[in-house]
Amino acid sequence: MRSALVIGTGLIGTSAALALTRRGVTVHLADHDPQQARTAAALGAGTDEAPDGPVDLAIVAAPPAHVAEVLADALRRGLARGYIDVASVKGGPRRELEARGFDLTSYLGTHPMSGREKSGPLAAGADLFEGRPWVLTPTRDTDTEVLNLVLELVSFCGAVPVVMDADAHDRAVALVSHMPHLVSGLVAARLEHAEEAAVRLCGQGIRDVTRIAASDPAMWIDILSANPGPVADLLGDVAGDLEKTVRALRALQSADDDKRREGAAGVEEVLRRGNAGQVRVPGKHGSAPRVYETVAVHIDDQPGQLARIFADAGQAGVNIEDVRIEHATGQQAGLVQLMVEPKAATALTAALREKGWAIRQ
Repeated sequence: MRSALVIGTGLIGTSAALALTRRGVTVHLADHDPQQARTAAALGAGTDEAPDGPVDLAIVAAPPAHVAEVLADALRRGLARGYIDVASVKGGPRRELEARGFDLTSYLGTHPMSGREKSGPLAAGADLFEGRPWVLTPTRDTDTEVLNLVLELVSFCGAVPVVMDADAHDRAVALVSHMPHLVSGLVAARLEHAEEAAVRLCGQGIRDVTRIAASDPAMWIDILSANPGPVADLLGDVAGDLEKTVRALRALQSADDDKRREGAAGVEEVLRRGNAGQVRVPGKHGSAPRVYETVAVHIDDQPGQLARIFADAGQAGVNIEDVRIEHATGQQAGLVQLMVEPKAATALTAALREKGWAIRQ
């Protein structure tokens, strides 16, 4: 691939452009807001000047509701040899283009499974897709040359190609992305008018659950409007589970021993089902989930503390598999949870203590 046209210079489009530019591809940038394209160009993502002729690949990074229209315009104008979109919904745009009578041999719907809570070109990074799945939804009519161009794009971005049927993809993202986002929003909404004394008690658990609720509502309206059916079906299932759980909790308040036992069994069932589902979430690098041991270290909120911990762990010959930070309420301190292989936990604990770190038992 020598040249590309990125139409839509938000987070995803600009990140792809940055990755391609880094690999020596000539990237042209276009956006309905020219200033946003100029911003992306200033970041080194390419040029906001129009190409002289057809590019190798046109990447449409418009909101889902506008993808089909932008693709249709690009196809009519013959802007590229191959065309893709990166929207989070795949079935709708293809069906809309088919209904308009377009030859779709040069089009391939894709979805990079990566993002951030912030949007726009200033949030972009060339490493956004590193190690992340990038779903491709080719059909039997997809031109082999176009498929190869897209595989090259995915490789340049450091992502991992995953081939799926378009409608199966839409059901999958409803399960692992769209529905969880709404549930996160519903939990976070309980905090809006909560008493300040209660909110000050927030710990890492509520931060984990509500993190994705910080995303731009306007962007999510576009996403959910393109995939409402599967998301509604899943939320209906969640609503049914919630009703059962509420009944079980009410039963735990009963003075009747049998009802309390029944309530406890109901709550335990939903918690056990949660355990069973959580262990299916892929682990590091998409591999099977691993069980790590946690070494918890007290730190002050000062520059260089994390760097020192990682350096001391490296000197001890221990690889940190994952890390979490829990900030202490009302104090300039926190707890760093270092996840390591179980056999390495004892050695790491001893090494950090020797370096003067306070380890939580």
